[in-house]
Amino acid sequence: MSCAGLPRSLRGAGSHTAEPPRRVGALPPACGLASSGSGDLHLERASRRGEIAGACWRHRPRACLGADGARRVRAIVALVRLARVSNLPTVWSNVLAASVLAGGLASPSLAMVLVAMSALYSGGMILNDAFDREIDARERPERPLPAGDAAPATAWAVGLALLALGVAMLASFGGRSASAAVALAGAILIYDAWHKGYAFAPLVMGLCRALVYIATVLAAGAALSAPVIAAALALLAYVAGLSLVARGAGARSAVPHWPVLLLLLPIGVALASGEVNSLSLLMAAGAAAVIILAVGGLRSGAAERRERSVGLLIAAIALVDGVVSAAHGNATMAMICVGLFALTLALQRIVPGT
Repeated sequence: MSCAGLPRSLRGAGSHTAEPPRRVGALPPACGLASSGSGDLHLERASRRGEIAGACWRHRPRACLGADGARRVRAIVALVRLARVSNLPTVWSNVLAASVLAGGLASPSLAMVLVAMSALYSGGMILNDAFDREIDARERPERPLPAGDAAPATAWAVGLALLALGVAMLASFGGRSASAAVALAGAILIYDAWHKGYAFAPLVMGLCRALVYIATVLAAGAALSAPVIAAALALLAYVAGLSLVARGAGARSAVPHWPVLLLLLPIGVALASGEVNSLSLLMAAGAAAVIILAVGGLRSGAAERRERSVGLLIAAIALVDGVVSAAHGNATMAMICVGLFALTLALQRIVPGT
């Protein structure tokens, strides 16, 4: 008997069956629920189907989905994890800060750039695991690809498709934006392919974030002015510093001090190239405090605390963008960046950011 519907024997009172009669409206035993004792089969057929389907989903999701359905759901969840979607708000804050530096971006164009950058980031993250599949099989077998939650071919296809989508969307803004998009996609692929064991990898990772600034400004039709270049290079320094301190995490003596200066550099650059006002100073102080707190956590011996600290440094990218926005006269964008910082931390509780 299937829990997808009621047994046919209920349709006739005179049916000869070895199974004892059941009251009309009773749920099949396979669903694990008792009958409500009321209900007319014909009048309540539609509503009962909904009840039964819901009951099956709660009590036997695999049986109701089927093997193929359960496999698809598992693959989708795995791709969400691979894409590190919890960190996407920091990509959005990059775009917002860059739009401030560009002098503004019309809402439809801003939305398109946000989607394009989200696609590029997510595609790059998925491909990162695709490139690392054999290494992860030895060192981190619980990762989605070696664990078999998603097929490697699916990861390659989805990752490359997202990169292509992001490049195509940015290319619609013109030749300069298209060139920046291709450069960004190229930097992503270079990092994904050669980030293990190569000293230049942190710089390439930082370059990926810097190119988000540059591509956004070019999509807005603005010039690559000195403040834009300075902010992009400072963001490159932050992400490179993040990578370096994260690699050395685990012992107090193992975390070098000089990369911490790279983490604080964008705050000073934003204040130097923009306007020093009460909001920008407040944002700068808050961002610096969060960064210092996170670095302290990286020097902890507890693995869980170190992982949270890396996530905090990733989320703090949005605070750095907030300082840039405040220093260049856009308080609204600065406050949105603070909200995106909080959103990143909240999402990291659901989907790991590292």
